[in-house]
Amino acid sequence: MNIFRLFADLLHLGSIFILIARMHQSKSCAGISLKTQSLYLLVFATRYLDLFFSFVSVYNTLMKLFFLGSSGYIVYLMTRRLKTTYDKVLDTFRVEYLLVGAGVFALVFPHKYTVLEILWSFSIYLESVAILPQLFQMTRTGEADNITSHYVFALGGYRALYIVNWVYRYYTEDKYSDYVAWVAGVVQTVLYSDFFYIYFTRILKGKTFKLPV
Repeated sequence: MNIFRLFADLLHLGSIFILIARMHQSKSCAGISLKTQSLYLLVFATRYLDLFFSFVSVYNTLMKLFFLGSSGYIVYLMTRRLKTTYDKVLDTFRVEYLLVGAGVFALVFPHKYTVLEILWSFSIYLESVAILPQLFQMTRTGEADNITSHYVFALGGYRALYIVNWVYRYYTEDKYSDYVAWVAGVVQTVLYSDFFYIYFTRILKGKTFKLPV
């Protein structure tokens, strides 16, 4: 593992800790898209089926278990303990288009034509667009609290660092290629581009995060 992937993984972990801490401290999930969180749970559930069939390392296993468990916990908080604070009216993105699109791409352009690899490819394609319901909800309200903004930024930053990781591996490892992850990762990072711009020009200057309605 190289330092770029390590920092990316730590940023990903940080984004989840930020979100869970925010919900516990405020006792609210207002401003958080349940659809995005449900998509992330599906992403990890379909990606980490290899937990039952193979072992890579203790680090790898612990990370997989954490992402599965934390995603399930976030969905639990939003649908049970903090259910009354969830605003369904604002969380209206049509996720069925994302699910169908990811499914089609996984069947047509899988990493390999096996059940596990098709499901893995599905998870990669779905993760690339899973943030869209959250971004759409933020656009509808026109603003977001700073902690939620930090969460979204950390998620986007983790994927951007993974691109650096892929570039590094391409030049340092023989015959390394992963076109499914590369294409999906670039698409995912591009989706964050407007958010990154507003984050750097407002949040880092101490201003309130606002988006055009």
